Amino acid sequence: MQNKNEAFLHLMDALPADVARRKAMGDIQGALRLIDSYLAQDCQRELFPRLEVEKMRLGRLKDSYPYDRAKALSMIREEWPGCTDAQFDALIDGKRMDWRMVDGQMHFHSGFLSSTRLYPGEAPGLKPEAEDHQKRDEMLRRMKEKGSLSALITLKATIRAAAPSAGKKVQAWLPFPADCPQQRDIELLEATGGYLLAPADAPARTIYWESTQRDSFEVVYRYRHTAPCMDPYTLQCDSVQPAFDTEEALPHIAFTPYLKALAARLTEGKEGPIQKAGAIYDYITSHVDYRYQPAYIQLDDIADSCAKELRGDCGVMALLFITLCRIAGVPARWQSGLHVTPEKAGAHDWAMFYAAPYGWLYADPSFGSGGRRNGEPERTRHYFGNLDPCRMVANSVFQAPLTPPDPAWRHDPYDNQLGEMAIDGEGMDGHGMERTIEVVSFDFE
Repeated sequence: MQNKNEAFLHLMDALPADVARRKAMGDIQGALRLIDSYLAQDCQRELFPRLEVEKMRLGRLKDSYPYDRAKALSMIREEWPGCTDAQFDALIDGKRMDWRMVDGQMHFHSGFLSSTRLYPGEAPGLKPEAEDHQKRDEMLRRMKEKGSLSALITLKATIRAAAPSAGKKVQAWLPFPADCPQQRDIELLEATGGYLLAPADAPARTIYWESTQRDSFEVVYRYRHTAPCMDPYTLQCDSVQPAFDTEEALPHIAFTPYLKALAARLTEGKEGPIQKAGAIYDYITSHVDYRYQPAYIQLDDIADSCAKELRGDCGVMALLFITLCRIAGVPARWQSGLHVTPEKAGAHDWAMFYAAPYGWLYADPSFGSGGRRNGEPERTRHYFGNLDPCRMVANSVFQAPLTPPDPAWRHDPYDNQLGEMAIDGEGMDGHGMERTIEVVSFDFE
């Protein structure tokens, strides 16, 4: 396959039963041996894409789940000495800590401590996540008062190889602000020479370099982000709504039987896109708890799994919202890039839904779920229909190709928030590259 990442389109194909059993029991080496034996049989070449993507996923699995039970329990007891085995098991059964079977043992996600400390009532001995809501609350108050709020933001993004490339061919892609309704006055201020800038409306906008002379690249850009603020339930929508962006986008925006039944129940008796999308948003923000996720390459049936397990991060919740909206006939899209404050910037995902004649409106289910978790219903209400100006939008399609396409295994084949790198045609994972985002300036207007 010319572009390896296209193999992810086959994730819904079932693995051969013997490979699936080996994986389920955590016999990673055994599963890899079986995969290699299948790949040696040309008579089953239709299986190759699914097997090749599984081979890559299994090779990276332990990076996402590095801690066995003994190590994870000792890490918790460093902060919470009195944590018993029963309390630890209760956190597992309560789905606070994500895990997989690796080498025949339960292994825990690298961010399991961060996930657990979000729920101090269940882990009273862990230090709760420190959050200062004063600035955010003031920002939301100003948005509501003024009807919109803008921010002029300057960021510096860097990507470099973790080890010297020694004259090898290095390819690097960094996200760059896209042309979209929220963003204007986009300026490239500084950049490493020899770059290629993707079109302003690219579904995953990037700035790209290719070099055998260097393995570190940076860009400084400025943009103005404007976030309107209104109550979507006051809008009077057209009686006839468009039908674009209402289809499946496999493998993760999949109309499974469970999701179709759930969407039908949630939207029963609801008229129009806002009422339907609002019922879906309310369900997600009321029932899905935030939990840090592994690299998305390790996730299967993202929307369906989130709906059943009621756990996920920002992108997982956004995909569930999009999928349920589409099933209900409400156009919905992905949007992602960065969440930016004057102090820091980090990867973030959210969703859009369409309501004629007003166009695209916004929903951030993870921020809404966080409002419920922290007893802030006003915050939950705000993030249906609205966002905030603390964003950088780079991506408008889930699983969009880069510019130019990256044919090697990407670190994240679905989204590009912090950058991708390939060296001599080999895609770099999190160990092979270093990526940073610096907030140079941030000014509300």
